[in-house]
Amino acid sequence: MAPPLGRVLDPLRVGNLTFRNRIFVPAHTTNYGENHLPSDRHRAYHQARARGGVGAIIFESIRVTPNSLGRPQAVQGFDPSCIAPFRRVTDAVKAEGARILGQIIHLGRQVEGDFERTVSWGASPIPWSTTALPPRPMDEDDMAEVIDGHVKTARNMVEAGFEGIELQMGHGHLLQQFLSPLSNQREDAYGGTIENRLRFPAAVLAAVRAAVGPDLCLGIRVSGDEYVDGGLGIDDVERMVPALAAETRVDFVNVSHSAYHASYSLATQMADMALDPAPFRMLPERIRAALRAEGHAIPVFAVCRFSRLAEADAMIAAGRADAVGMARAHLAEPAIVKKTVAGREDEIRPCVACDQGCAGMLEKNLPIRCLTNPVAGLETVWPEPEDAPAATPRRVLVVGGGPAGLEAARVAAARGHEVTMWERGDTLGGQLAQAAAMPKRAEFAEFLAYERGALARLQVPIAHGVTADADAIAAFAADVVVLATGSDPVRQPLPGGGRTVTVAEAIGDPAALGDTVAVADVTGEWAALAAVEHLADLGKRVSVFVPIGAFAWRTTIYSTLATSRRLRERKVKLMPLRKALAWDGTRLEVEDVSTGERESHGPYSALVFAQHNTADQSLYKALKRRGIDVRQVGDNVAPRTALEAVYHGHMTAREIA
Repeated sequence: MAPPLGRVLDPLRVGNLTFRNRIFVPAHTTNYGENHLPSDRHRAYHQARARGGVGAIIFESIRVTPNSLGRPQAVQGFDPSCIAPFRRVTDAVKAEGARILGQIIHLGRQVEGDFERTVSWGASPIPWSTTALPPRPMDEDDMAEVIDGHVKTARNMVEAGFEGIELQMGHGHLLQQFLSPLSNQREDAYGGTIENRLRFPAAVLAAVRAAVGPDLCLGIRVSGDEYVDGGLGIDDVERMVPALAAETRVDFVNVSHSAYHASYSLATQMADMALDPAPFRMLPERIRAALRAEGHAIPVFAVCRFSRLAEADAMIAAGRADAVGMARAHLAEPAIVKKTVAGREDEIRPCVACDQGCAGMLEKNLPIRCLTNPVAGLETVWPEPEDAPAATPRRVLVVGGGPAGLEAARVAAARGHEVTMWERGDTLGGQLAQAAAMPKRAEFAEFLAYERGALARLQVPIAHGVTADADAIAAFAADVVVLATGSDPVRQPLPGGGRTVTVAEAIGDPAALGDTVAVADVTGEWAALAAVEHLADLGKRVSVFVPIGAFAWRTTIYSTLATSRRLRERKVKLMPLRKALAWDGTRLEVEDVSTGERESHGPYSALVFAQHNTADQSLYKALKRRGIDVRQVGDNVAPRTALEAVYHGHMTAREIA
C-alpha cells in the first residue's frame, strides 16, 4: 500500500490561476504539428492527460518567428492562422478541468533553416555542435524582430484561450544563448557581465508582460545548470532569476537544466534510466531559496524523471519546489494522477526512461511515441483497450511471453477475448528481462512487472515450460494464434578458428569472457551499447570495433552523449571504420575501411560479435499450411527493438475482431 499523499494534491495559486493540484505536464515537443499548426492529434493527446487529472498543461515550444520553425511539425504562434486550431486544444483541456498554458520560444542557433531556408540567429557565431553551422550574431534590429515575434505570439495565444504564458529561457535556446558565457562571447552591451547577458532576455520578458498585461499568468523556464565546462551554472542562475523577478512580474519559475549543446549537457535534458536524477532536483531548491531570500514568494516548479506522485509529493513537502512537472510519466500514463488518487498505482503504465520512443523520435523529426504506451499520440484512433471491446469474443492463444506477447495478451484480454499464454521458459519478458538484469537497464523490470500484473488482474492463464509445436497448437483449437516466439541470436563465424560470443551470451555470463574484451558491432543498436557499458562497469578492458564512422548509430544522441562520457571515463576504446575479418581466439584482424589496410589487434580474452538476430519462420509456415488463423508479432515478424515489439503486439491484439 502506497503511503498517503500530502501536498501534491493541494491546489496551487500561480498568478491569477489556481491549479487543482501541483502536478503539471511540462512543455515537450511532440512533432504532432501539421503545416506549422496544432493538429487534432495535439487536441486528443492533451485532452487525455487533462482527463487523467493533471493540474495544468504547458503546450510545447510555440515558435515566435519563421527562422525558429526548424521542421514542418513545429508549431508557430506568430501568424493569426494559429488561433482557431489552438482554440480547439485549449477548449478541450479546460473542459477536463486542467489549466492550459503555452510556451513561447525562439530556438536560436540550433535551427539552421534548411526547411524554411532561413538563417539561424545566436548571441555569437558559435555553433552548437561540431557538425553545425555558426549562427548569425544578432544585432539590435534582429533583437527587435525577436521581441516583436514574442509579443505577437503571446497576444495570439491569449486570443486562442491560453490561460498563461511560459517564456522559454532555458534548454540552450536563444534566450539562454545570451545568458550563457559558453554561447555568448559578445563584447558589447549584451555580453560579458551577468547584467549584460541578462539585458536582451530581460527585454523580451518585459515586452511580453507589457503585451499580456499585469493579470495574465506569465512565467519563465530556465536551466539551472548547463552541465558543461565554461557554461551557465547554478551560482549564476540563482542570481539571474531574482534579478529578472525584480524588474518584471513573474508568476512562476520552471527550473530545468541543460543546454542544446552536443555534449553530456544535452543528454541530461531528458535523462535516461542510466542517469541519477538526484542532482537535478537540487536546482529548483536553490533557485526557490534565492527568490525567497530576495522577498519573492513565486512558485517554483521542478522537472526531470519524476515517475510517481509520491516522488513529487516528497519534493514539495520538503519545501524544495511548489509543483512538479511529469512529461514522460504522462506520455506513458495519461491517468497517472487519477489512478494514484484511486489507489490503482499497480495499473499505472510506468515510464522507464528508455528514451527510445520520445527522445529517439525527436532526433529523427518523427512524432513521439512511447515504448510502454503504444496509444500515446494515437488517441484519435485508439481508445484504451477496455473502451474498445471486441465485437465477438474469441479464444486466443499467445505463444511466447516476451514484450510483444505480453502486450498482445494484455490488450486482447482487456478487449474481452479469452486469452491463454504459453511460454517456453520459466520466466516472462524475453530479451527485455535479460536487459533488465544489467543495472543501467534495470528499469525495464518495472514495465515487465506492470504487464505481469495486468495479466493477473485479467485472469490470463500462463503455462510455463511449454514447447509449442504445430500439433500442440492445433490441438488447443484457438480461434486465433498470436505467435510471439521472438528471435534468436546469431553467432557470427569468422576465419581463424576462434569462437565468437553473442551479445546475449556476454550479458548472461560476463565472467566467462575474461578481462580484455573486443566487441565487433554491426548493429549500432541499444543492446550492443548496453552490453559494452555493462562489461566496462564490471571492470573489463573493452575495445569496440565498428565498420562505419559512427558509434551506436541506431540509438539517440540524447542518451549516447552521456553514455560516451561514461565510456570515456572507463577507458573504453572506440575503433570506427574497422571491419572484423578474422579471429583466432586471441587476436582480431580488422580492415581499416578508409584505406583497405589490414590491422591486427589484441591480445583479447574474448570477442563479442553483435550481429542482428534472426527469426525462425518454420512454425508460422506450418500453422499457415494447416489453415490456422495465426498472427506474428514482435521479433517473430522481424527482429527489432522492444519499442517496435510492444507496439506490434498491441496493434495485432486490436485487430482481432
